Amino acid sequence: MTSKRLQIIEKADQLFYQQGFENTSFADIAEKVKISRGNFYHHFKSKNEILSAVIEHRILKTEKMLEIWEYDESEPEGRIKKFIYILVMNWSKIKLYGCPVGTLTSELAKLRHPARKEANQIFSLFQTWLEKQFIQLGNNNKNAKKHAMHLLARSQGIATLANAFRDEEFINREVQDLISWFQNLSQS
Repeated sequence: MTSKRLQIIEKADQLFYQQGFENTSFADIAEKVKISRGNFYHHFKSKNEILSAVIEHRILKTEKMLEIWEYDESEPEGRIKKFIYILVMNWSKIKLYGCPVGTLTSELAKLRHPARKEANQIFSLFQTWLEKQFIQLGNNNKNAKKHAMHLLARSQGIATLANAFRDEEFINREVQDLISWFQNLSQS
């Protein structure tokens, strides 16, 4: 991949997150990358083509992050806590724009955009990874899936409300509640 193409993908990703997919134009992206629209079309023929590249980029970044968590933490408890604490780590972005995965999948669902299934793959990555962690903790497949979905749902709800109310105390309190839930779950 050329560095210019990657630069376009990264700027488009940033704009889709900050402004939304529908509200971001070719001109917005070209301006951020500082290239002419003609040169822009050399790399991408349509906004949907850019969207697919952005989703693929996000998937790769998510996979890499999960690999790093696997490497950094020898036990599933620590890995799951990293997932929970990502809300606090990303607070400054969440308060302004919400969750990057949740906002994109919601927008694409409202638009009935065909790429919404691609975007949902990021949630599926998290779900599968969390299930694996819960299985390593001794949960059966059914409980592991239930706990993974609960954790995903809670984290999305927290991100949504933290964005709506821009309340850092709320996000910290909810993350601590999630940690308590997880510790109680781990001890039972």
